Amino acid sequence: MYYDKHQIISHYEKSIVLMESLVSITEEQWRTSIGPGKWTVAEIIGHLTPWDEFVVKQRLPFLFTEESLPKGPTVEEMNTSAARNSRAQSKGETIANFIHQRHQLMDALYQIVDQQWQQPFTIGASELTLHRYFTSLVDHDLHHFSQIQRVLKNVEAIKWISSI
Repeated sequence: MYYDKHQIISHYEKSIVLMESLVSITEEQWRTSIGPGKWTVAEIIGHLTPWDEFVVKQRLPFLFTEESLPKGPTVEEMNTSAARNSRAQSKGETIANFIHQRHQLMDALYQIVDQQWQQPFTIGASELTLHRYFTSLVDHDLHHFSQIQRVLKNVEAIKWISSI
């Protein structure tokens, strides 16, 4: 379980190392579906980037202000668009975009003072803390990373993923 921002940031640092290791997989592995009718490794990675950007630009700047939160995107539309973009991009572009946006997210988290980590805020009808909010995002990452691990089970670069 992730208890504070430093553990969350540590997860994000490890996710960057994971992405760097995926550079070594083949194009065929990169474009492999995780199951019938499911996304490919490329599409999974590609869909994480716009959500990180959304958090950085449309959530974090507004959480502890009097301003209302910008309306969030439709999940299906955002994911469909991200998957389409990752199919059109090279593996290198998708990984570089992920790493760049993850760094942006980590930089934003470093700017948040520790006292705000447990301070409640509201999104829609839900009262959350940064701890709860980011724990759910980390769980989302881990879900997808385990899917990738299963499909790439014989690839050396991915074997350490369960330690994230």
